[in-house]
Amino acid sequence: MTRTPRTLALAVLTTMGLAAAAGAQECESTIDASLLTEEGKLTMAVSPTLPPMAYAESDGTLKGLRVELGVEVAKRLCLEPDFISTEYATMVPGLQGGRWDVIDAGLFVTPARLEIMYMIPYENLAISISTATGDNSIKTVEDLAGKRVSTDIGGYAEAKMRELNKDFAEKGLEQIDIALFDNYATVYQALRAGQVEAAVSIDPVAKLYSESGEFAHALAGLYATPGSLAFGSTDIAAPVTKVMQEMNADGWLPELMARYGVGQAGDGSIELKGPGL
Repeated sequence: MTRTPRTLALAVLTTMGLAAAAGAQECESTIDASLLTEEGKLTMAVSPTLPPMAYAESDGTLKGLRVELGVEVAKRLCLEPDFISTEYATMVPGLQGGRWDVIDAGLFVTPARLEIMYMIPYENLAISISTATGDNSIKTVEDLAGKRVSTDIGGYAEAKMRELNKDFAEKGLEQIDIALFDNYATVYQALRAGQVEAAVSIDPVAKLYSESGEFAHALAGLYATPGSLAFGSTDIAAPVTKVMQEMNADGWLPELMARYGVGQAGDGSIELKGPGL
């Protein structure tokens, strides 16, 4: 685990968090201080390698949908936002080990995850396939057969590629050669370097790369599933759910999602899910 550099943390506070921190001092949090990783703060694990969802600019400023969401949640809980940059592979173990209060990285909601953690589905994400500009070889999912692709390790996209391989085997198609990387930045670096023939990511990421002209957006909207905020217990998950419901009702959350071109999960309602719920 790598804690966000102090310069980056200060940049976040300068652009968005100062108002939240000031607000936190003017009201009292409904979350008992003993339950938090650090008193007075909502500590959130993020992966700032995923523009436009979460990323760091050259001066260290954190930006993106999930960063704005985290700042607003902390503000409404009367807490200071504290972001920790880490890889996806460390997020669940870190949550279970008490290293952070929330995983603010849009973890896909799956039955297996709902058995071990609490999740608030709020964003609707689907898988995309990116290729080199001018490469028109992938027009259907079956066109991935026999190709080498990159994706993030331990993520929903990896799981779907492995499911596809089982399906391909039953159909007598060649297997997908899956190359795994720690984050989407290196997933796309592999495509840029010609190490793979396609990159598998989520729609907003692939759309951004496509709009920049760097890669082609070959396929989109595959296997849509909700992304979430994730927690280790209801002690923090329940208060966050309440403020998320308020943000939804007063229009703050729908406006944020619309601004980034990301759909809301399900019917747009906010509901906590997890063990025993």
